[in-house]
Amino acid sequence: MKRLEGKVCLITGAGQGIGEATALKFAREGAVVIACDLKQEQVEAVAQACRAGGAQAEGQVMDVTNRAQVDAVVAQVMAAHGRIDVLVNNAGITQDARLQKMTLEQFDRVIDVNLRGVFHCAQAVAGHMTQQGSGVILNASSVVGLYGNFGQTNYAATKFGVIGFTKTWARELSPKGVRVNAVAPGFIKTPMIATVPDKVLDDLAQKVPLKRLGQAEEIANAYAFLASDEASYITGAVIEVDGGLTL
Repeated sequence: MKRLEGKVCLITGAGQGIGEATALKFAREGAVVIACDLKQEQVEAVAQACRAGGAQAEGQVMDVTNRAQVDAVVAQVMAAHGRIDVLVNNAGITQDARLQKMTLEQFDRVIDVNLRGVFHCAQAVAGHMTQQGSGVILNASSVVGLYGNFGQTNYAATKFGVIGFTKTWARELSPKGVRVNAVAPGFIKTPMIATVPDKVLDDLAQKVPLKRLGQAEEIANAYAFLASDEASYITGAVIEVDGGLTL
């Protein structure tokens, strides 16, 4: 039997990168995939790819900073499927600048998507999960959320904050059957780093004990494990998937 057979899984930021890889991985594991992102054509393409492999999947346009939109999507999923088993809070952005150069707009935008958006989605599904007595909430942190990073005041703050969310919600929700965990990726080959020069990426890879950047599928594999019943005794954890970067 597939690890996520029949589980209704809502994935944010599913239009590309780690979110897309996670949607496809979950589909292969038998999940009912609800792929959410900002662009209709992206989420529909991902949903179609999931369906091509035999999975049940749909694309939903959803801006995680828009609470009314988040609530509407959750209500639609509940009406159609009667439950939500897994939420992957993957949506995130970067707008990098050193402290003295960062604009308030850059700061606020990253906080809004990466922190407030995670809160919106988790709060929207938590009641349904506690009512059904089961569920999994998975949050995207980062190694930057453990150790900080030059030029990423806003991003680091959100990824540290997500760890705080994870541990707090694990305390609050686990007694009601809902597990909450975070994944902290290292340097992963995704569209988010597409603008970084190859020389810089090569230098980054050399800092990693495994001597390479990670693949989006390797983060998706961690999410799939944590979403499955194989991780039934794991809650409040932050799993680093970083090739040993933080050693």
